[in-house]
Amino acid sequence: MAETASARAASPPKRAAVRYIGLDIHKAYFVATGVNAQQQIIFGPQRVTNAELENWVKKHLNKEDAVVLEMTTNTYLFYDLLEPLVHSVTVVHPPHVALITRAQVKTDRKAAHGLAQLHAAGLLVSIWIPPQPVREMRALIAQRYKMVRLCTLAKNRLANVLHRHNFDKPPGSQPFHLKHKDWWLALPIKGIEKINLECDWEMVEFAERMKKRFEQEIAKAAASDPRAPLLVQLPGLSIIGAVTVLAAIGDIKRFPDADHLTGYAGLGARVHISGQMHQTGRITKAGRKDLRYIMVEAANHASRGHPKWKELFKKLEPRLGRSKALVAIARKMLVVIWHLLTDEAADKFSDPHQVACAMYAFFYKVGARNMPPGLKALPYVRQQLDRLGLDCPSIRWGRKRYKIPPSPASQSPPMTEVVAEPA
Repeated sequence: MAETASARAASPPKRAAVRYIGLDIHKAYFVATGVNAQQQIIFGPQRVTNAELENWVKKHLNKEDAVVLEMTTNTYLFYDLLEPLVHSVTVVHPPHVALITRAQVKTDRKAAHGLAQLHAAGLLVSIWIPPQPVREMRALIAQRYKMVRLCTLAKNRLANVLHRHNFDKPPGSQPFHLKHKDWWLALPIKGIEKINLECDWEMVEFAERMKKRFEQEIAKAAASDPRAPLLVQLPGLSIIGAVTVLAAIGDIKRFPDADHLTGYAGLGARVHISGQMHQTGRITKAGRKDLRYIMVEAANHASRGHPKWKELFKKLEPRLGRSKALVAIARKMLVVIWHLLTDEAADKFSDPHQVACAMYAFFYKVGARNMPPGLKALPYVRQQLDRLGLDCPSIRWGRKRYKIPPSPASQSPPMTEVVAEPA
């Protein structure tokens, strides 16, 4: 039976921690120091190899220990192991630990001791630790981006070969398409340059193959996440863009308002207000780079194709310039995303036909194999339109027009005859 609100209110409060353990973790080892509530050292310092972490935790820590550590490459490993065995685990952003990072004398022992003292004094703010599915999706998005960069580097080196020797490009609009591989390999070059060209083509093939593999997994994630269709209704957000935003944000309930979300993306303006001074500046860029990047890309697309964003861009560009205008639109689009995910509703400036087309494209790009069995594209479009409170009788796709099935709510039930009972 589900726990009631009154039962939750009557549950005893969690006991306060007795020891505060600071961990200064590194690639191969960590240093641990513990203090009490009066910030007196009562444990350590101890230097332990990471291979001994599990045994060390079970031997020395318990449910009365509040552990604090900084965010780094292997923090998730420590967090997952410690969290069920101790009182609490607090992960802090290193730049926020000013008393440690600005110290003139900094050693591993001093860092662990400083973390423990600051935690005991209640001066540290924990960052959000994403659950395992969000971590995996972030890693998948990052790995795909690495493959895109790798492919771009290889193609640039291939283009340099043409430039150095004044060769013409291969026929067609896609000079680096795999169908032109034989053309590239037949270029009249020799020696090391020939070997480099062959290696670059192998790199292009590898990167394209890996990118396709990652995109298949991203499509599966988009199909299973009910939030993804809410985002693809916005212009400029593809499946990759929508999943990137969702992976970066995590749970939208973490952000009490849209300003917190824009600050998390680093799209908020710098502000210095003190006394008679009131100064604002460029965006902070103090947030997730992937979220900021994908929103600027979406703004670039939306400012060219959507009436609302196109009009806003024309208004901002003369005053701010192209780049700053796009950043301003990216911020406004992120505000819209906060409302879409919070309210699970349609964008008030959306065109029902464009939204229907976006849902139709989303279905086929994700793939019917990743959708519920038996679900077709047009009924899926109707489901999403009903979910958003929109209506569109048909969509134009290419040279054809497809009729969207009517909403089940609009179909009146058959009338039944009421026969009066005899008096």
